[in-house]
Amino acid sequence: MSMNRRSPLPGATRLARALVLTAAATSALGLVVGGGTAQAVPGAPAEPPSKKDVKAQVDQLYDEAEQASEKFNAAQEYQKRLEGETGALQSQVAAGQEELNRLRTDLGAVAAAEYRAGGIDPMVQLMLDSDPAAYLSRARSLAQAAERQRDTLHELVDRQRRLDQRRSEATAKLAELEQVRRSLAESKRDVQQRLSEARQLLNSLDSGERARLAAQDAQDAENRATRGTDRLDLGNQSASSDRAAAALAAAVGKIGSPYVYGSTGPGSFDCSGLMYWSWRQAGVSLPRTSQEQANAGQRVSLSEARPGDLVIFYKDAHHVGMYVGGGVVVHAPYPGARVRYESVSHMPVSAVVRP
Repeated sequence: MSMNRRSPLPGATRLARALVLTAAATSALGLVVGGGTAQAVPGAPAEPPSKKDVKAQVDQLYDEAEQASEKFNAAQEYQKRLEGETGALQSQVAAGQEELNRLRTDLGAVAAAEYRAGGIDPMVQLMLDSDPAAYLSRARSLAQAAERQRDTLHELVDRQRRLDQRRSEATAKLAELEQVRRSLAESKRDVQQRLSEARQLLNSLDSGERARLAAQDAQDAENRATRGTDRLDLGNQSASSDRAAAALAAAVGKIGSPYVYGSTGPGSFDCSGLMYWSWRQAGVSLPRTSQEQANAGQRVSLSEARPGDLVIFYKDAHHVGMYVGGGVVVHAPYPGARVRYESVSHMPVSAVVRP
């Protein structure tokens, strides 16, 4: 996919509408998060903080919320995996118990038959039997039955051992699953707390200031992406593949969509959710979280980045965007903001990945 140099800003009309929507959304804080009545921020000054102070604190809270959000996403994915593994182990335990019961029944039947036939000394039976040849044939059958009995007994012991092991594994997985569920709830509470604190800080401003703050943030992001001009210079690099071009087109087509933590589209996204959804439109299944996406392909340097590549930000890889070209990414920034273009230099880059 080729982008013309100094091309008009793709999605400019959508983005202009989105700036207005962003101001309104941030004013109302359309965060799509459960509950959370605003509470006084510990240590808040008696005097209302300045707009600059509020922005700095809100930016920090949004960054912390996004880190917690990626932890939430990771815990959610791990929970799904554990649930599948636990279900498979439980099915194996049930099937193993059925097989064990069958073997025990077979073993009991063989033992009973041997007991019934073995009440007289074999030499005496041979002397008294009217048909010694028939007796010898039956004796051979009894020996074979005894051998089968021993084999069945060995198999029974082995199956019991494996069944006990599966039960132990299932019990451990269930305990781990419970821990993950607790971690999931904790991460969700952490996100909600940060967003509630951000909402409180924004509510310390009047509605006009909130709207101006949101509009200024969106304008600053556009200026960073366009370098202060009225056009976006994406260079003329082509995508690394047809699929990368398709993924990029999908991501750019979602400019103006709101950030909602834990969301993978199609109407709203978090940062990794936008990458996950966009590459799925190209027929590629990425991992769900930004940390996992950091290992979802070939690592290249930032100077080698091509449209469609994933750009991982921060040392802990808690944010991700998609390279568009010309030093610009498209990404879902944080709660209250919308999918937009951003200069790649606005955040510290930790890796560039080509899926």
